[in-house]
Amino acid sequence: MSAAASAREILTRLHEVMASRMHAQGKLDRVVDIVGETLDSEVCSIYLLREGMLELYATRGLNKEAVHITRMAMGEGLTGTLVNNNETLNLAEATAHPDFQYRPETGEEKFHSFAGVPIVYRERAVGAINVQHVEPRRYEDVEIEALQTCAMVLSELIANAELVDGEAVADLDDRPTGPQTVNGLTLVGGLASGVAVFHQPRVTIDQVVADDIEVERQRVYRAFAKMRDQIDGMARDVEFGAGGEHEEVLQTYKMFAYDEGWGRRINEAIDSGLTAEAAIERVQQRTRMRMREIDDPLLADRMHDLEDLSNRLLRIVSGQLGTAATQGLRKDAILIARNLGPAELLEYDRRRLKGVVLEEGSLTAHVVIVARAMGIPVIGRVQGLRGIVAEGDQLLVDATVGVAHVRPAPSLLEAFEARFAKTKERQATYAGLRDVEPFTRCGTRIQVMMNAGLRDDMATLPLVGADGVGLFRTEFQFLVSATLPQRERQTRLYRDVLDAAQGKPVIFRTVDIGGDKAVPYLIDHTVDPDENPAMGWRALRLALDRGGLLKAQARALLEASAGRPLSVMFPMVSEPWEFDAAKAVFEDQVAYFRKSKKVLPESISYGAMLEVPSLAEVLDLLMPKLSFLSVGTNDLTQFLFAADRSNPKLAERYDWLSPAVLRFLQRIAQSTLGHPVDIGVCGEMGGRRLEALALLGLGYRRLSITPVSVGPIKELIRRVDLKEIEAAMTGWLAAPPASIRDELTHWAAEREIEVD
Repeated sequence: MSAAASAREILTRLHEVMASRMHAQGKLDRVVDIVGETLDSEVCSIYLLREGMLELYATRGLNKEAVHITRMAMGEGLTGTLVNNNETLNLAEATAHPDFQYRPETGEEKFHSFAGVPIVYRERAVGAINVQHVEPRRYEDVEIEALQTCAMVLSELIANAELVDGEAVADLDDRPTGPQTVNGLTLVGGLASGVAVFHQPRVTIDQVVADDIEVERQRVYRAFAKMRDQIDGMARDVEFGAGGEHEEVLQTYKMFAYDEGWGRRINEAIDSGLTAEAAIERVQQRTRMRMREIDDPLLADRMHDLEDLSNRLLRIVSGQLGTAATQGLRKDAILIARNLGPAELLEYDRRRLKGVVLEEGSLTAHVVIVARAMGIPVIGRVQGLRGIVAEGDQLLVDATVGVAHVRPAPSLLEAFEARFAKTKERQATYAGLRDVEPFTRCGTRIQVMMNAGLRDDMATLPLVGADGVGLFRTEFQFLVSATLPQRERQTRLYRDVLDAAQGKPVIFRTVDIGGDKAVPYLIDHTVDPDENPAMGWRALRLALDRGGLLKAQARALLEASAGRPLSVMFPMVSEPWEFDAAKAVFEDQVAYFRKSKKVLPESISYGAMLEVPSLAEVLDLLMPKLSFLSVGTNDLTQFLFAADRSNPKLAERYDWLSPAVLRFLQRIAQSTLGHPVDIGVCGEMGGRRLEALALLGLGYRRLSITPVSVGPIKELIRRVDLKEIEAAMTGWLAAPPASIRDELTHWAAEREIEVD
C-alpha cells in the first residue's frame, strides 16, 4: 500500500470514529487502536491538558490502569517537553534524551523508540499523541505525518467535547492591562511610536477530512496561481527602484513560490484525504519541524520565507484573506508578528507603518534587508508578545536598545515624545553639517566615512556628507541569493556603487561569509559544522579555499572599476601570507586583463582588516605591503576577550573603553608610524561619540561608521583639540583609573562636549 493510500485509510477510519455517536472517551480509545494498527505500533497513547497537568487519556500498549492516573507537568518528561515546546520529537532511543522520565505504572520500560506530536488548538499545544516501539529506530516521515494528521483531527474532537482545560483553549483575552516593557534584539535601529496592529489573524481550519479529493486539488491549484500573481506583482511594483538587494530577496522569495516540490508535498497530503487547508497546514508543520532542526541561521531564514508563503497560500485557499496590510492602516502603526516575510512587509503603507516587533527574526533575515531599505525600525526575538499586547495598544519602540514599551505610562510617553523631538532637532543640526568638512579645533582634517552593504545604502552618501565608503560589505549580495551570484551580477553591483559614489572613495571588502553568515550553496556537508563559527572557516579563509569564488570577485571588481581607482580590503587576515595569497589572486587577474587588452582600474590599493589579534604581532612584516589598514573593532573585541558578541550575557560585559582594548588599539596605531599606511577604524566603536573621542586620542584619523552616525561624529570632531585628548589618553593608559569611561565622560563635560 502506498504512503498516500495508507494515510487515506487511517484518515477515513478516524473520520468514521469522529462521526459516530460514541462518547468522547470511547472515541479516543478507538483512535489509539486505529493509529497503532495502521502504523504497526506497539504503543499509541494520547495525553491531554487537564487542570494544568498532562493526563494519560487513552493508550494501546501501556497499562490500561495508568489511564487518568499518570500525570505530568508541562515541560516534564518527553511528552511534557514536546507539548511545552510545541514541537515534534522523533527518537530512536528515548532514554538518551535529557528530558526522559520513566513512569513505572505505565509499564513502558521495555520500549526504546519514541515519537510524539503535539495536539494544537488555536496555536496552543493542549495535548500529545505518541507512539513507541521495543526496537530502537527513528520513525519514517510518513509515520510522523500520519501522527500530525491524527493530531489535527483530534484537536476538533477535543475542543467540541471540552476535554481539556477551558483556559487552555480560550482565546488570549486575559492580558495584563497596565504598562509593560519587553526586551528583544535590535534588527534595524531607530525610534517609533504607534498603535499595535497584528499582521496576521488566525486562519481557522473548520474541516480536516476531504469529501472530494479532486475538488480540493483544484482549490489548491487556483490558490497557487493567485499567490504567484501577487508575488509577481510585488516584484514589478517595488518602490525602491531597479536592482536593489531587496529585488534579489524577492527573486529568491519568488523561487519558493514556484517550487514544484512544495506543491507536490501539498498534493500528496491531499491524496491522503485531507482538505486543501489541512494539507497546507500539515506541510507547514513539517517545515516548522525542519526549522527547529536547522542550526544555520541563514537556512532557517529561508525556511521562514517558505512558512510566510504557506500562510499566504492558506489565507487564499480558505477565503480568510484579511491581513492588516489588505485591510489598510488607519493610524501610525507598530506591526506585531511571529515572523514576517519580505513580500508581506512590502504590502504595507509606508506612510503609516512606523515599526515592527517580531517574536522571532534574526539579523540575517530577508525581511531585515527590506526593512532597512524602507527605513523601518525592527526589534526581534520578543517572546510571548500575544500574551502581552492587544490590538490597538499604544507601543513605543526603541530599536536603538531593543526595547518596546506597551501601554506606556503618560510620563514615559511624554519623555519618549521629548526624545523624539530632540532626535529630530539633532538630526536637523547634523544635516546642516552635511557639506562641512570635519576639521578639529586644532585644524586637523579627520576622514569620516560610512559603512554600506546594499546598493540602496549609497543614496545616503550625499545626504549625510560622508567622505566616502570606508567599508562596503560585498557579502550581502551572496547572503540574499539562492545560488552563488554570477560574476556579471557582481560587476553590475560594484559599478553601480562606484557610480553612486560620484568620485568619492569606496573600499570594497572581499566577501566575508561563513561562520555565522553561512550560505547554503557553500556548505560542505561532508564535514561537521564549526563548533565556534566566528572563529572557524569564514571570510578570507573560506575565499582562499574556494579559489574560484575570490577569482570571480576579483575580476568583477576590476571590470567595474575600469578607469577609476579601486580599493580592496581583505577581511580576517591573521598572518601576512594570507594577505599575499589574496593579493596574488587579484594580480593574476590584472595580468589577464593586460593580456586581453581590457581596461584596468586607474590605480589599485590593497588593504587588510585587523580583526584577529595575531596580526598585530606581525604588522612590521605586513606594513610595507599595505596601502591602508582598518581595525574591525567588533570582531577584534570578541577575540580579545574570548567573548561571543551575540551572547546577551556577555554583550555588555566587555567595555570598548577598558585599558585592555585601548592599549591594544594604541599599539596598533603606533605600529603604523613611519609607514605611508592610512589607518582607520571600522565598526560600531567609531560611531559612538565617547568611543570616537578616545580613538582620536589614540591617533586614529579615519573612522568608517553607520550613515546615521556621520553627522554626530562630524559635530564632535569640530569640538576637539587633538593635543588635549592625546595627552589625556596617554596619561590614563599609563596609569589606568578605576574607570576610563567615567574619566573621559568627565573630561568631555568640562569642555562642554556632549557625548552619547
